[in-house]
Amino acid sequence: MAHIDDMEAALSLERFGRYVTWAGGDRERALELYTLNTQVSEALYIALQTLEISLRNRIHSAMALTNGERWFEQTDLMQVPHQAAQVADAIAELEANGKEPTPGRIVAALSFSFWTAMFSPAYEQLWRTTLHAIATRDGKGLARKDFSRPLTQIRLLRNRIAHHEPILHWDLRRHHQALRDLTKWLSPPAHAWSAPLDRFEAIYPAEGIILARAIVEE
Repeated sequence: MAHIDDMEAALSLERFGRYVTWAGGDRERALELYTLNTQVSEALYIALQTLEISLRNRIHSAMALTNGERWFEQTDLMQVPHQAAQVADAIAELEANGKEPTPGRIVAALSFSFWTAMFSPAYEQLWRTTLHAIATRDGKGLARKDFSRPLTQIRLLRNRIAHHEPILHWDLRRHHQALRDLTKWLSPPAHAWSAPLDRFEAIYPAEGIILARAIVEE
């Protein structure tokens, strides 16, 4: 029990309390769930990383082809208010670190929320004229909405993992499949490269995860 007491103190009562609730008050089981949460979060990294890199590079390639490499600085193209501020912040950070703000560096510095914003309704027209070129499914084109809904959930999941938050109550198999599907649509080579590296199925329990309270699927 000393080990659990020490971990509870290290994690904080508030953070560990969620797992104790999920374990029905069994603190040993709570620590097992916390460990599993950490392992599953780590196992999702490959799929998250591959999707994010594929997404931003495909968008940048399509937009640069029709609007030039610095398309993200054209105010008439940016339809979501926070995107211009994100571009400015990325440039400022690069310059503060003594780096030339080249298009490639700016693209790499922009957050995931910048790229997911490109699938908001405000970009419907741009999707029809330009962004539709970023992905295909079985040789056929895709609609903006094929990306927008799963990407919203993936962004939230990514942020929870980045902040070390609980994710066991999410429908992780569904989200993992969405990560794989979207990556395949965007870049079959990236999808194929990442497949043998993806450990999610090996880590996530085959029987699922049973929590003492009702599971809230996200």
